[in-house]
Amino acid sequence: MSSGPARALTYPLLVTSGTLAVIAAWVPFADLDQLSALAVVALAVLAYTAYQLGLAFGVFPSGLVAAGTVRGRRVRQQYRLVSRSWLEITSGDRMVWQPVFYDPALSTLTPTELELTGRSIQDWNTRFYPSGRARTTEPTGKLVDNPSRPADPPAYGIARRLILDSQPAIGAPLVGLLWVYVMNGGLGAFAAATTVAAAAFTWLTAIRGSDPS
Repeated sequence: MSSGPARALTYPLLVTSGTLAVIAAWVPFADLDQLSALAVVALAVLAYTAYQLGLAFGVFPSGLVAAGTVRGRRVRQQYRLVSRSWLEITSGDRMVWQPVFYDPALSTLTPTELELTGRSIQDWNTRFYPSGRARTTEPTGKLVDNPSRPADPPAYGIARRLILDSQPAIGAPLVGLLWVYVMNGGLGAFAAATTVAAAAFTWLTAIRGSDPS
C-alpha cells in the first residue's frame, strides 16, 4: 500500500498552512475593515479545505458508482491554467469521471481494476483520494492518457508544484488595486491585498487537486 495521504494530501495541506500563515502575518498591521476581510478569507480557506478533506476521506459522498470492483484508468485534464488528475471509471454500462488528488503512482497507472468501498478508491497497492465530486460527462479540455505499460513513477518537488499552481496568482495585483480603490488604502493595503490574494489563488488550485505532471 502506498503512503496514501502522506503523499497525496501533504502538499495541498502545506499550501493551506502557508496561506493561513500569510493571512496571519498581516493581522498586526490591519485596521478593523482589513481584519474583517482577513477573517473572511481565513474562514473560507478553512471551510473549503475541510470540505475537500471530507470528500477525500469519504465523509461527504462524491457521487461515485456503487461499491465493488470496477474498471478504471487515469487521464490528465489540461484546461486553460487547470491541470487535474481524473479516474475514468467504468461499471457495467455506466461511466463516471472522478477527480483525485495527485499521487505519483497516477502518472504510470495503466488501465486496471479498482476497488470501491463507498469511502475509498484503490487498486492493489494505492489508495486514491477524491478531490471533488464525480461527473457523468467528460471533463472539459484536453485529456491526456497514461502510458499503456508500467514505468517508474516520477517525482515532482514542492517548488515545481508551487510554480505551476501559482499561475492564477497573476490576477492578484488586480485584487489589490480593487481593494485600494474601494477602501481608499495606501501602499501597505495594496501589498497586503495582493499577497493574500496570490496565496489564496495558489491555495485554491492546490486544494482542488492540481496535477504537476
